Amino acid sequence: MSEVKAQYETYPYPARNPEDERKRLITGSPSHVLEIDHFLFQGQRDWRKPLRALIAGGGTGDGLIQLAQHMKDAGRETEITYLDLSTASRAIAQERARVRDLTEIRFVTGSLLDAATLGQFDYIDCCGVLHHLPDPAAGFAALLAALAPGGGMGFMVYAPYGRAGVYPLQEAFGALYAGLPPEARLRAAKTVVAKLPEGHPFTSNPNLGDHKDSDAGFYDLLLHSQDRSFDVTSLSETLTQTGWTLTGFTLPALYDLSRITTAPDHLNQTQRMAVAEKLRGTIKTHVGYACRASEARAPAHGRNRGLIPHLKGLRASDLARAVAAGQKPTLRFNGLEVRLSLPKQAAPLLAAIDGRRNLTEIAQATGTDPIAFGSLWAGIERDLADHGLLLYSSILRT
Repeated sequence: MSEVKAQYETYPYPARNPEDERKRLITGSPSHVLEIDHFLFQGQRDWRKPLRALIAGGGTGDGLIQLAQHMKDAGRETEITYLDLSTASRAIAQERARVRDLTEIRFVTGSLLDAATLGQFDYIDCCGVLHHLPDPAAGFAALLAALAPGGGMGFMVYAPYGRAGVYPLQEAFGALYAGLPPEARLRAAKTVVAKLPEGHPFTSNPNLGDHKDSDAGFYDLLLHSQDRSFDVTSLSETLTQTGWTLTGFTLPALYDLSRITTAPDHLNQTQRMAVAEKLRGTIKTHVGYACRASEARAPAHGRNRGLIPHLKGLRASDLARAVAAGQKPTLRFNGLEVRLSLPKQAAPLLAAIDGRRNLTEIAQATGTDPIAFGSLWAGIERDLADHGLLLYSSILRT
């Protein structure tokens, strides 16, 4: 048994109790259904057609359960294949699905390198897996081979700067504990970490917390035998090398150099994002969406007035009320502190967002003339869409 497989058989990750599905749904990125439409189908997917999805390296099932539940709630058909090398992780994912009565799922134990043997998929989720392969590029290529025409992938890979201190510890523990079983490695490493000096890059890094959450989180963060990170440049190069292209990161504002300093003209878009990553210094994962390079496309944008906006993680009525009162709500997430600065005139537009009206219908319902609407909506997009809070999707439109 490989070290990676042994790890996930002993410590399925992330640690989950299937009974918790009775009281909450874990949501996030990638594989939030609104993001899938927004980033891969320009907000206009024909949801009358079943979504064929592959969860490649599904672990204990967070992405699987989120997508399956969202599709069920929206009354849309889906055919999901879960794939993972760990039987222990698969058992947890299956039980979580059983508790929620999510039945349209095929469970497979195996390697994502064999994904194409399982069929062709409109959507592929690969979250936290590619950076653990001996050859990540082979993983990207294998998933492209399983992608149906017009489809795309949601991914998460580790980033270097926000994980400062992790890799020296992984290397040290790899040398110290080679040959020991996972349980012994965990006990020994916990003893060492508890005594790290205050100035160590790991103890000084406020971005990291998995090691405090569970034994599985500690092991995955600090004892993984096969772990590499990608900066923006190396991620872009790997995507290009393997036939993919980035459609967008889920939090575009993090990579927007103009929000930090003046961006010189001689830098292209990838170079600007790479500089922004270095200046931020807190990005520990890159979460985004990609499609086949020959089918390159941009995410949904409000220039198309037929698109239907949704708010993610915010209540339209609450936000509209705050904006109408002249408040400037502050949101904190992913190392960012965002102070919204929307004018009071934007409040009726926000209040009209219901996941069913398109932009033209919102303008009509609020009596906003097209020129004023365009100006107001551009500000709403900059404040909300660039921070992953506004997405376009037709999934609720009948």
